[in-house]
Amino acid sequence: MREWIEKFEQFAIDVILDRRQGKRAAVFRVFLSSLSTVYSSVVDLRLWLYRNRILRERNLGCLVVSIGNLTVGGTGKTPVVEKFARSLQDGGRRVAILSRGYKSVKKPLLKRIIGKLQGKNEINPPRVVSDGRQLLLDSRTAGDEPYMLAANLKDIPVIVDKDRVKSGKHAISELNVDTLLLDDGLQYLKLRHRLDIVLIDRWHPFGTEKLLPRGTLREPARNLKRASYIFITKCNDEPNDELKERIRGYNRTAEIIECEHRPKHLQHLETREVFPLEKLAGKRIGTISAIAVPESFEHGVRKLGAELVATKRFMDHHRFTEQEIITFINCCVESEVDMILTTEKDSVRFPRLPRMDVPIYFLRVDIGILNNEESFDECINRICQPRPIVPARRFF
Repeated sequence: MREWIEKFEQFAIDVILDRRQGKRAAVFRVFLSSLSTVYSSVVDLRLWLYRNRILRERNLGCLVVSIGNLTVGGTGKTPVVEKFARSLQDGGRRVAILSRGYKSVKKPLLKRIIGKLQGKNEINPPRVVSDGRQLLLDSRTAGDEPYMLAANLKDIPVIVDKDRVKSGKHAISELNVDTLLLDDGLQYLKLRHRLDIVLIDRWHPFGTEKLLPRGTLREPARNLKRASYIFITKCNDEPNDELKERIRGYNRTAEIIECEHRPKHLQHLETREVFPLEKLAGKRIGTISAIAVPESFEHGVRKLGAELVATKRFMDHHRFTEQEIITFINCCVESEVDMILTTEKDSVRFPRLPRMDVPIYFLRVDIGILNNEESFDECINRICQPRPIVPARRFF
């Protein structure tokens, strides 16, 4: 069943990205286009209801910063969330990250029943991945991205729940935080945002230019006007003047910050031993990944001087089985590969392996600001050192 679902998902993605042709694909495209028309109306109606305060935002009396995007996946959001969380904490803020935990698994039924018997008021309390002191959940229960954030930010709480109002209340009352960082929060309108940080992928800025489910846009590009700051991710030395001009057509006031996803070091999958990137130079490499844009990962490996001789791609967020990894290891042995490389996000979904005939590493990546770094610093200072509210003058 799982295999059939993944095959259908891959077929749907190929149709959405116009990689699949033929009669079946054409009929499916027409069907998806009709759904996109309905989806567009729902998106516009929802925004109108919130804008006119028919649906009300919740205000938890706490600073809320959203980091999100207009498109589905692939903008490199997790390292940006990590950079913001570290910078805000360094600036004196007590931060918690709230995530919806995409493709995470609920706690086992028995644990939920025991929790209720212990007198917990909430039927489904939010899942605390980390309380800022220790990791409390595995990647399957937490979701791979929240788990990765919690593992890298050991002193910052990470909480998973679709209801970010509920998880925000928990963070404030139980973990004593004063700043909530919404991971993937642009479309989450139920909780009032003080700032909206929106990420745009330099290579696919507005996805396929079509709305879900026919395309990859979550909402129309014109809604970029809600952004307070715009990060153009995955930049290189090439100018982004044309993209900036288009962004300015939607938003004339937001600061635009250009950044790159910068490889930091290699880390062994099992021992977690750290190695310099120079270890890749001239080596024969096999890559295995399950991310939205595997091409960018593979291109980055080549730029580091490695020879890519074997690749294996799976659906985004795919949870690897032992047999899948062993099969790829065998392929790499036959191809005389020196090492296997995966992404950090994928590494948390690897099963324990009975053997490792080829060493497996993951690539640790962080964010580097290429242009307008002063605007990033101003953004952090704006959050950490807000101006005092000056009482309105009264005239008698």
